[in-house]
Amino acid sequence: MPAKRIGILTGGGDVPGLNSVIKSVVYRSVAIGYEVVGIRRGWEGLTHVNLQDPASRARYILPLNTENTRTIDRTGGTYLHSSRTNPSKMGKLPPVLEGQTFEVKQSTKKGVTSKVFDVTPAVLANIEVLGLDYLVAIGGDDTLSYAAELDRRGVQVMAVPKTMDNDVRNTEYCIGFSTAITRAMDAIERQRTTVGSHERIGLFRVFGRDAGYTALYTAYVTSVRCCIPEYKVSLPHLIDLLVTDKRNNPSNYALCILSEGAEWEGYQVKEYGEADAFGHRKKMSVAEDLSNEIKTKTGDETIVSDLTYDLRSGSADFVDRMVGSTFAGMAMDAIEDGKHGLMTAINEGRYALVAIPDPKLGPRRVEIATMYNTDRYRPTYDRKLGLPIFLTRS
Repeated sequence: MPAKRIGILTGGGDVPGLNSVIKSVVYRSVAIGYEVVGIRRGWEGLTHVNLQDPASRARYILPLNTENTRTIDRTGGTYLHSSRTNPSKMGKLPPVLEGQTFEVKQSTKKGVTSKVFDVTPAVLANIEVLGLDYLVAIGGDDTLSYAAELDRRGVQVMAVPKTMDNDVRNTEYCIGFSTAITRAMDAIERQRTTVGSHERIGLFRVFGRDAGYTALYTAYVTSVRCCIPEYKVSLPHLIDLLVTDKRNNPSNYALCILSEGAEWEGYQVKEYGEADAFGHRKKMSVAEDLSNEIKTKTGDETIVSDLTYDLRSGSADFVDRMVGSTFAGMAMDAIEDGKHGLMTAINEGRYALVAIPDPKLGPRRVEIATMYNTDRYRPTYDRKLGLPIFLTRS
């Protein structure tokens, strides 16, 4: 069996479970005589690195072995660090590429057009200099969309889906989702004591720019109401439900979970700051805006809690460690078999290898008709017989 040299990177937001993938890839590779090279800071590691400069090389390239990865699965985050770099749409050339000529494209996001550089030729050159036979890319839609592009350009790529939003297409589960729900559930159950003590309406904001899985599944296991991006609620009806919940609760409080991208009729979430490499701007807190509406219309006091970054921090739970390690094993199986251009996944509750999703399709979204009660603003709990464990089809 010819030895292979495998590159591995993590892109986008961190989630618990990434280090389980990294460690498992390394341990399996060492066992079969492969070499693993860690690409630090995601795609930035292949756009900003100067492989002729020892300091730059040390900043972005990290040889991995069983010693330096032995304990990394015990903690969250990513041992290799991350970034939101898109090599095909760079607004500015990094210093190492200044003076070189690259294709210039027009990029339009929400009516704003800008010029960007496609530095893929530099990425391909760095992969060649590093002698990588395969690249394992771990990330969400944005990271994996570029991974698919590299595979089309001749780089043999295996993709592993991760995101606490659980919204990557072609899979029912992404690494980080279970831990995020567990964190949210724990935080909400703890804060019931404070919200109840002050007899208020508790509003919890969680991540979910375009898909409401994190809010929906947290609501599922905590038995509270939720608002998700896929459905614009009626503000008067929502407020009436929460006020009624509070009045009917012996402890005189009510709770509601909101995705960051949730909206009600006549309202649009506000954004701020510069767009990242994939065109995303940060969103203002819809929970704060809902709080203001409740106070204005009812006089009821609220407590707003932003759970966003807390849900992706800390060590992974059982599910994310198990799925992360299993996805790594599947990726290595595929590499041994000479396969590429595929993503590890769970389909109908079973592990599978699938096509890397087409970025033009956007994120996977909650199916309102079967998963969300549009009158009660709650998850649906009935008609689950025959569904896989995560209650949704990929």
